[in-house]
Amino acid sequence: MTEQGGSTVGGGGLCAGRVVVVTGAGRGLGRAHALAYAAEGAKVVVNDLGVGLDGQPAPDSPAAHVVDEIRASGGDAVAHGGDIATSEGAASLVAAAVDTFGRLDTLVNNAGFLRDRMLVNLAEDDWDAVLRVHLKGHFLPLKHAAAHWRAEAKAGRTPVARVVNTSSGAGLLGSVGQGNYSAAKAGILGLTLVAAAEMGRYGIQVNAIAPAARTRMTEATFAETMAVPEPGAFDAMAPANVSPLVVWLGSGAPSAGVTGRVFEVEGGRITVMEGWRPGPTIDKGARWTPSGAGEAARELVERAGVPGAVYGAS
Repeated sequence: MTEQGGSTVGGGGLCAGRVVVVTGAGRGLGRAHALAYAAEGAKVVVNDLGVGLDGQPAPDSPAAHVVDEIRASGGDAVAHGGDIATSEGAASLVAAAVDTFGRLDTLVNNAGFLRDRMLVNLAEDDWDAVLRVHLKGHFLPLKHAAAHWRAEAKAGRTPVARVVNTSSGAGLLGSVGQGNYSAAKAGILGLTLVAAAEMGRYGIQVNAIAPAARTRMTEATFAETMAVPEPGAFDAMAPANVSPLVVWLGSGAPSAGVTGRVFEVEGGRITVMEGWRPGPTIDKGARWTPSGAGEAARELVERAGVPGAVYGAS
């Protein structure tokens, strides 16, 4: 699993010789990532269950179409149609990479869908379905890929392994009408931090992105922001704008040492997010009364900076 020269095997390109799995890669961001990795020399496993926006089965999975695009451009790819939110599907995803290409180097967790409702109207099934695909659909591929890489490390073949998870601005700040989606995307941030801390000893780096781009999920929800610009103008919301950072994070030697980080990516802007950190504090040195605790809390709020606005809040 180690790469010759610490970076690549074979021809040119930032990811030449690497085998990359991308989930939810039939459309939108996932498709852009798969094409970008292939353009940089990677062999790609294109996973897509082929479902609609609400997670229900669609008549024709797009994964094979993306594979055809990659092969038509001279790249190498294979389609995978398994449900990565099941242990069997996630295990078969890792097996598809190893059985087809002999190795696995990078996992990009991207699959997801929406079932938007205000909290008082949010059905339990809609909560479960969104958390299942986004959060469980990150955990299970990560678990099976990490188990494979740990076995390689213990066998003396320490991998140069990379994981790129997909969160959202909704996971960072919340989004009105998307309680299930925001909770799932926030959970992915926590999962990323834990995985980075646990897996570094095996040669695995884990990072997350919070992208803003035009996809099936965002076109309707943020129609004005996601509108296609006039011909010739920079299309800041094109999914392909996000992929260069995802490719770099999934590369070998170029991205060495970057792990446990969260990046916002939109258009030509990349921001490293700094997360929760202590703000103003008051220590009484003894137990508070409820009214005293309230007075202290109000003073702290007044001293603190203005929190980030919740997306969609009026």
